[in-house]
Amino acid sequence: MANIQYYDVILKPVITEKSMGLMADKKYTFLVHPEANKTQIKEAVEKMFAGTKVKSVNTMNQDGKTKRRGMTYGKTAKTKKAIVALTEESAEIEIFQGL
Repeated sequence: MANIQYYDVILKPVITEKSMGLMADKKYTFLVHPEANKTQIKEAVEKMFAGTKVKSVNTMNQDGKTKRRGMTYGKTAKTKKAIVALTEESAEIEIFQGL
């Protein structure tokens, strides 16, 4: 496994209706590095966003979709999503404010 630093773990937030609904329960969804594990994701969130305390991390791997262009077939890249639940006394994550 590659040496992944905490700033390489979180790639971008996921902005969907379902993820916006989870924010009321202090659960945030991120696209993460495919080789990152739950402890690395927890460490990255706590270091990148001041005042946050992670309660739990749920991850899911998604296979690439099969796409076709003319006669040739290919696959898009695999992705990994993480749903991070914060504790009750934890601060909110600022990047989701105003959405």
